[in-house]
Amino acid sequence: MVLVAFGQFNLSGVVKGEGKSLAGASVVLKGSYYGVSTFSDGSFEMKNLKSDDYTLMVSFIGFETKEMNLKLDSDKEIEIDLLPNTVMTEEILISATRAKAKTPMAYTNVTSEEIDRRNMGQDIPFLLQLTPSFVVTSDAGAGVGYTNFRIRGTDLNRINVSVNGIPLNDAESHGTWFVDQPDLASSIENVQVQRGVGTSTNGAAAFGASINLQTNSLRKDVYGEFSSAAGTFNTFKNTLSAGTGLIDDKFTLDVRLSKITSNGFIDRASSDLKSFFVSGGYYSNNSIIKVNIFSGFEETYQAWNGVPSVRLNNDLEGMKRYGDHSLYSAEETQHMINSDSRTYNLYTYENQVDHYQQDHYQVHFTHKFSPYVNFNTSLHYTYGRGYYESFKDGEDFKDYGLQNIDLGTELIESTDLVNRKWLDNDFYGLTFSLNYNYLQSDFTLGGGYNVYDGNHFGNIIWAQYFGDVDYNYEWYKNNGLKKDLNFYAKYNYKLNDNLNLYADLQYRRIDYDVEGIDDKLRDLTQSHDFNFFNPKFGVFYQPTVNQELYLFYAVANREPNRAAFVNYPSGYESPVNETLKDLELGYGYTSSIFAFSANYYLMSYKDQLVLTGQINDVGAPIMVNVDKSYRTGVELETGIRLFKKLKWNSNSTFSLNKIKDFTEFVDNWDTGEQQSSNLGTTNLAFSPNFVGNSQFIYSPVKDMNLIFVSTYVGKQYIDNTSNDDRVLEAYFINNIKADYSFKTDLFREVTLHLMVNNLFDHEYETNAWVYSYHLGGERFKMDGYYPQAGIHFMFGVDFKF
Repeated sequence: MVLVAFGQFNLSGVVKGEGKSLAGASVVLKGSYYGVSTFSDGSFEMKNLKSDDYTLMVSFIGFETKEMNLKLDSDKEIEIDLLPNTVMTEEILISATRAKAKTPMAYTNVTSEEIDRRNMGQDIPFLLQLTPSFVVTSDAGAGVGYTNFRIRGTDLNRINVSVNGIPLNDAESHGTWFVDQPDLASSIENVQVQRGVGTSTNGAAAFGASINLQTNSLRKDVYGEFSSAAGTFNTFKNTLSAGTGLIDDKFTLDVRLSKITSNGFIDRASSDLKSFFVSGGYYSNNSIIKVNIFSGFEETYQAWNGVPSVRLNNDLEGMKRYGDHSLYSAEETQHMINSDSRTYNLYTYENQVDHYQQDHYQVHFTHKFSPYVNFNTSLHYTYGRGYYESFKDGEDFKDYGLQNIDLGTELIESTDLVNRKWLDNDFYGLTFSLNYNYLQSDFTLGGGYNVYDGNHFGNIIWAQYFGDVDYNYEWYKNNGLKKDLNFYAKYNYKLNDNLNLYADLQYRRIDYDVEGIDDKLRDLTQSHDFNFFNPKFGVFYQPTVNQELYLFYAVANREPNRAAFVNYPSGYESPVNETLKDLELGYGYTSSIFAFSANYYLMSYKDQLVLTGQINDVGAPIMVNVDKSYRTGVELETGIRLFKKLKWNSNSTFSLNKIKDFTEFVDNWDTGEQQSSNLGTTNLAFSPNFVGNSQFIYSPVKDMNLIFVSTYVGKQYIDNTSNDDRVLEAYFINNIKADYSFKTDLFREVTLHLMVNNLFDHEYETNAWVYSYHLGGERFKMDGYYPQAGIHFMFGVDFKF
């Protein structure tokens, strides 16, 4: 039998630059799912393309990207000549920590166009939420202010985040707070999200994923842009940016100013956010010097406590129990009873705010010694300072190291007061990479040395009874000093046009010292040092031009963060480091109208730190090493061009996330001790068995897009006990995004945006916490859930000139 495919043709050709064939050049059909890399002789081939008009985009480092239109109505063979860039471009700057086209691991690239389309004031986590295995949450309920996310169930403290290869994670806590850099998205060129251990990078170990952000790269033409958006909850965003373009073929200056305000969905969960970004560059044929200075200020009203489940469920008796069991004061209990069930906020003090500023200074130098060898180095300094302010009712003087006040007729032992807990920190260091890429070999030698010096202290700024104590009395202070040294070597060897071998070896040395007392007046003095070896190996196989297979195995080690160390009970051995062994096996297929990929992962942990219910001597929860735990699953991605103007993109993750031989501890208020129970194999908290995203993208006319987005997140346990009384229920939400661009005599481009979130007004929660206790022979709980907003809107307009 002979099968004939009507209207399908092949496109082949060769890519050259300065008369030489360019191996590894990227050849992409714009608007389709099809993209290939050229073979060692610079040739490429695309098979079984439908008869149509196409735009071909061809790029290679060191050459100008070229776009060409072609009508494919028969088999065609073409030759493409790329012009060399008159100046170096910044792709090299971040290449050392990025996965490349034939790096054998699971990753997703998000372009500036995709970010711009979604950026209407929400934080970066909300702009990345459509990537696989990604679950996002917002304290204020609408994506402005404090936001958080998990990837494959892994929390943000275990996800490495870097900007231009420089660590963004706080070195002590390992956390990343994007609210500290509001609207950084408006200065982002692209983002790469690597899932699993990923490639070696600088900063905190990647235990579930790493996120690499690149800020704006060279724009050769002068430009100016103004974006404004407004929406529900009195949310406003205004961004002004401008650039000189390339002056005298050597110099550039780019600036951005942003301001975002919002009342938030939760009561009083307001945000007042400001930021700026300034970048100056010097470019020549072989060198780049670039200076980035960016800063963010945030003042957000605290919405950290969540909404108790008894308030969410309108359980009046349960709310009264909070007062009866002294979980809340009588006033707090009555306030909860009188509040709305989904927007309730425990805090009512008018200045219960988080107030923080963070300044970043980066100097990058890149030099090309030859077409095959280049060197990057970066110096960086980050200064952060701020506090969160709290009203405290009836605090004992002794808890603040103060003497009681003797009035002669009365002994005063407690007072109402307002305190501020401060963080004042410096983070500085150097990163470098030496890169060699010639014929079959792609080699990188890199590393960095970073120092974190953080002061933690607390002041009393008001008290009902102050006695002889001075205003701004400091009742505690401690310092954390952390030094982090790492070296890595990466080698990708091309055996032939179909097969690549990959090796990545990293050595990491950490020294961490803490001195001083904490807010409970405990002595925190301690020292820790770690030496880690983190090997990674992989194979990438391309049986045909539009299919690929890869196998990746990696080991990562992670030191405990500050909280794990300082909350550990006195007299006990400190927690030990966690170890992750990560296996990834992937397959991908692309054509002009269809794309599919599948990635299987098995992440096996030794000594993972989890919450078990155990507490320290002052009642704070502690992280405990559990012997064995794992995450395993399959990530699927699909793209289909249903019609010329309609595309459907989707991704889904099916997973199992388990702790073996888990023991729970619960406070027994009747005995003053903790009660333990061995629960056997349980589910890891906040790890849904299914996460899925869907996007229908309809372009009825040129420069108009209508996007219907759906997200489903399965049930999540909020502790590690697998108890159905302590869960986040599964949720399914739908959003609509529309944008339309046009030109005028005054503006180069005007774009109108409309976003409708939670279209069907679904009630759901994305995060929670729980504390359990026994009293009178019964088990009770105190908890907090984080409801997200119902249907809400944003409208925006961008002017480019």
